[in-house]
Amino acid sequence: MPLHFELVTPAKLVRSEAVHMVVVPGAEGEFGVLEGHAPFMSTIRDGAVQVYKTEGGAPETIAVRGGFAEVGDNGLTILAEHVDEA
Repeated sequence: MPLHFELVTPAKLVRSEAVHMVVVPGAEGEFGVLEGHAPFMSTIRDGAVQVYKTEGGAPETIAVRGGFAEVGDNGLTILAEHVDEA
């Protein structure tokens, strides 16, 4: 089962897609989220979100600054203060 992943800033929805796993730069260390992860909320620090579209695939990296990550029944939502888009 894929994980539903959304990346949002105050200005817009940056990403909404089904992925295998996302590694988030949490305030207390990086954490990985797969489908079925327990509900969880964390502040995020400036760093790189790594998006794995497939198991064993190379990650896509998205630079973020500040915000929150929430894992819930609908998947993972990252509310970032700023996203550096390539």
